Amino acid sequence: MPRALITGASGFAGSHLAERLARSGGWEVIGLSARPSPPSPYVAHHLVCDLLNGELVKRTFSHWRPDVVFHLAAVSYVPRSFQDPVGTIANNIIGQVHLLEAARALDPPPVVIVVSSSDAYGLVHENELPVRESQPFRPLSPYGVSKAGQDLLGLQYFLAYELPVVRVRPFTHVGPGQSERFAIAGFARQIAEAELGLAPPVLLVGDLQVERDLLDVRDVVCAYEMLADRRFAGEVFNIASGRSWRLADVVEQLLALARVPMRVEQDPGRLRPVDVRVLRGDASALRAATGWEPTIPLEQTLADTLDYWRSVLRRTRSGG
Repeated sequence: MPRALITGASGFAGSHLAERLARSGGWEVIGLSARPSPPSPYVAHHLVCDLLNGELVKRTFSHWRPDVVFHLAAVSYVPRSFQDPVGTIANNIIGQVHLLEAARALDPPPVVIVVSSSDAYGLVHENELPVRESQPFRPLSPYGVSKAGQDLLGLQYFLAYELPVVRVRPFTHVGPGQSERFAIAGFARQIAEAELGLAPPVLLVGDLQVERDLLDVRDVVCAYEMLADRRFAGEVFNIASGRSWRLADVVEQLLALARVPMRVEQDPGRLRPVDVRVLRGDASALRAATGWEPTIPLEQTLADTLDYWRSVLRRTRSGG
C-alpha cells in the first residue's frame, strides 16, 4: 500500500485530503502538523513536525519514507501576510526548502505535490482571462510572493535534481471545515450565529463586487490525488472551475439559506489594501491529463458550509 505524507494534515484542505485518501482504502496516510492537533480517524500516524526545523524534517522523512508527499502546510491567510510578511515568507519558502531537501535525500525520492496558489498570479488584467499556466506572476501580497516562490522552488528542484515535483495552482476553494477568517466561511458563521441568537442579524462583509473562481475543497483534493503520479513530474496545473462568481451573488445565495432575516453591512476592516477585481482560471491542462472535472455545485458547497457552522456552534453552546 503506498504511503502518503500530508503536511498541514489538520488544516482545511489537508483534513479533506486525508479523508479522501483513507476512504479510498488504497493509501496509508501519515499526517504532519506544526503543533499538536486532535487525532483523526483518517490519519494512521499524526506527527508534530515544524517544517522550519530542517533536521527534524529529514529524520521524519528518513523514518517514514513516503511514496508521495502532499505539501499543503503554509501560512495561507492573506491579511496576516501583510501584518507579518517576514513570517509568511520564512514559513512558506524556507519550510518548503527543508521539505524538498528531505525528499531528495531518499532513494527513490517520493513524488512531491507542491501546492502553490492562484494568488501567485496576482494582478491579472481582464483581457488575460481565463488564466493559463503560462500567465506571468505579478503577486499582490506577501502571501502571493511566497506561493510564487514555492512554485519556482518546485520547478528548480525538478530541473536541478530531477526530483519528481508536480506543481498545482488551485483557485479559491471553500467548503465545510474552513476557518471563519476566510470570506465565505466567515459569512456562513455569522449567519449561523444569528440563527442561534448568538449575534445580531447583521452580516458584515468586505468588497462584494470582486469575482472569484470558486471550487469545493473536495473537488480540489480529488485533483491532488489524481496528480500524485511520476508521469506528471515537472509539470504545473491550474485547478479551477473556469467560471467566476461575484461575491455579492454568493452572499445572496447564503442569505437565501438563512433561517432568520439578515441585514448586510460593509466592514472597512474586511477590505484588502490591494485586490484583483476578476479572477477565473483555465484548467484545460488538468482535464486533458487526468479527466478531472469539478462535480460539486456551489449551491451544495454553500449549504454544507453553513450546516458545518451550525453544527460547530450548537456543540459549542451545549458544551459538547
